[in-house]
Amino acid sequence: MNGEDGPGMGERVLVIDDEPPIRLLCRVNLEAEGMQVLEASDGLSGVDVARSEIPDVILLDVMMPGLDGWRVAEELLDDERTHGIPIIFLTARAELRDRARGLDLGGVDYVTKPFNPVDLAPLVRDLLKRVGRGEREALRREKINELRELLDHV
Repeated sequence: MNGEDGPGMGERVLVIDDEPPIRLLCRVNLEAEGMQVLEASDGLSGVDVARSEIPDVILLDVMMPGLDGWRVAEELLDDERTHGIPIIFLTARAELRDRARGLDLGGVDYVTKPFNPVDLAPLVRDLLKRVGRGEREALRREKINELRELLDHV
């Protein structure tokens, strides 16, 4: 957290990624937009932080040693305390089947590395607004339809 308690500080984002530079990039860009950032450097501690802090949204890497992002998502979705937290997968795994798996696991978006860090805060804010309006499943359906369109062009 950056210590400020101004407007917009209610958006709490948990970044679960084993790469310190990625966590730093996310933190700097999200905090610059007034969001609180929590961090975890591996899947197991990410699950613990999610359960204890109940963030508004989770940015989740897939490829991590130990508990990978797929298993983290499954654990969070199986836990009554955390199953409602929207997950945005943030990963180098760009294959369509990986995107489909992320959405099947309940993720609401899938961002591939490298990504433009300036795009993170608007993405998170839009997602939280839509989820707040009860559009979580509509969001997932949109992403699934985007995948289908991509598959049609392969």
